[in-house]
Amino acid sequence: MIEKNKIIDINGISIFYREAGIENKETILLLHGFPSSSYMFKDIIKVLSDEYHVIAPDYPGFGLSAAPSPSDFNYTFDNVTNVIEQFIDVIRLNSFYLLMQDYGGPIGFRIATKRTELIKGLIIQNANAYMEGLGEWAMKIGTFQQANDLDGLNNFKDYLMSIEGLKEQHLTGASNPSNVDPSYYLMDNAFLNRKGAKEIQTVMFFNYGANFSKYQEWQNYFKTHQPRTLIVWGENDKFFSKSGGEAYSKDLKNIQSYYFNGGHFLLDEYYTEVAEKIKKFINK
Repeated sequence: MIEKNKIIDINGISIFYREAGIENKETILLLHGFPSSSYMFKDIIKVLSDEYHVIAPDYPGFGLSAAPSPSDFNYTFDNVTNVIEQFIDVIRLNSFYLLMQDYGGPIGFRIATKRTELIKGLIIQNANAYMEGLGEWAMKIGTFQQANDLDGLNNFKDYLMSIEGLKEQHLTGASNPSNVDPSYYLMDNAFLNRKGAKEIQTVMFFNYGANFSKYQEWQNYFKTHQPRTLIVWGENDKFFSKSGGEAYSKDLKNIQSYYFNGGHFLLDEYYTEVAEKIKKFINK
């Protein structure tokens, strides 16, 4: 199906989003991670849109959405979630499956716990909600913070937003790095080089710790509401370990889990295989 690229105003902020597929079919809302954009879903959208209605927005300050300065918009996970929730209402999504990767988890779980009536099911791709899921790189960030090593923390943060760091995030853990389309990390790099983009990402990066206090709330939501859930996880992820994917089974009963020989950006390599898992999950 042909992908449509759209822009909509949400409280004065222009939000870019990709839309494809058949509007009267099941809707899948795709929420991207750091430091990416809806571009990370470009290939899986093509595979899913032949059967579903697929929507993938860019958050404020990410991708092709407007990027007001941090003095004009407070880039916290709470505030970005509010924008995406308003986006959902403005485009009149009444129910959907929620696909989340990385940052998409904290944003999506906030929406799911607040607007339970919207959620038909969760599709979780390397998005964390358990302390045991914090992997090597996440623990490294925590070590810098606990030691109050601001130089170490800033240097690592800057590396993650450099072209070398972006390339490493996409290629580390991949079963075959030559399978990864370089445009994924090159596009991330292009968006990060927009005026003010790295300053925005820095604010969001340092706000990530605010999500840990939400973990119990999200886990209670899993236990109480028991949403149908599909786990598709790159088991070589340096940010979020395989243990993080496995932890969901403690609280969710109606869950299917699949682990791939891949990394944090699993869809770079396995978008076809993941799309097939999603189709079976939704059509069941």
